[in-house]
Amino acid sequence: MKKTTVAGLAIATLVAAASMSAWAQGDASAAAGAQAAPTTAAPGAAVPTDRQANRAMRRKVYAAIGKDKSIDAGNISVRAKGGAIALTGTVSDPAQIARVEEIAKGVPGVTSVTNKLTVKKSFGGM
Repeated sequence: MKKTTVAGLAIATLVAAASMSAWAQGDASAAAGAQAAPTTAAPGAAVPTDRQANRAMRRKVYAAIGKDKSIDAGNISVRAKGGAIALTGTVSDPAQIARVEEIAKGVPGVTSVTNKLTVKKSFGGM
């Protein structure tokens, strides 16, 4: 009984160690680029990661869309990756599709917009 418990713990430890090392490894080219780029941040200051920058860009686009009161942004989803914005979801009026894209393109830092918005169909069929 003790041998199986010890063996199980050893296997669990090996799996945990292997998964930690897998998470720690990154793309070699990204690591080389990160080492080559000079850092201008003050010691102790947090350097924003790509994920943080994408989240900030996404929030900026949502805020810009939300300022236009004629657009119901509740069914619009925004994804950001390196300045590229992807819009998905539904709007109530066909004119809003182009308007949302225009607003997203106007946000500083946005390099491209992929618009996959559709018009929400009414339940009445009219």
